[in-house]
Amino acid sequence: MTMQYACAVGDLAPEEARLVELTGPDGAPVPVAVIRDADGEFHALSDLCSHGAVSLSDGEVEGCLVECWLHGSQFDVRTGKPVQLPAVKPVPVYPVTVDGEDVLVDIDTTLAPA
Repeated sequence: MTMQYACAVGDLAPEEARLVELTGPDGAPVPVAVIRDADGEFHALSDLCSHGAVSLSDGEVEGCLVECWLHGSQFDVRTGKPVQLPAVKPVPVYPVTVDGEDVLVDIDTTLAPA
């Protein structure tokens, strides 16, 4: 497991998302949506909607859901599972660790949908 710095805790308010580009195992940039849910917990998932290649970090966050701004698909930020059509495929979710004021993400590992 290789944790990478994604952002500072203070960079995101509850129910806010931010796009970060982390370095994949092959050295290529990987777009990741770092999301702080309504309870203040941090989550990281692929920034690309599984229905269309649209940035999820540009969507609205409500509770533990992020909405794709283009077609209205919603994903549970804890599992990556779609909860609103038209998306039917989950998006990858990555482990997050908060270390002091740093939000760290491991894109080498994906969490299985619950």
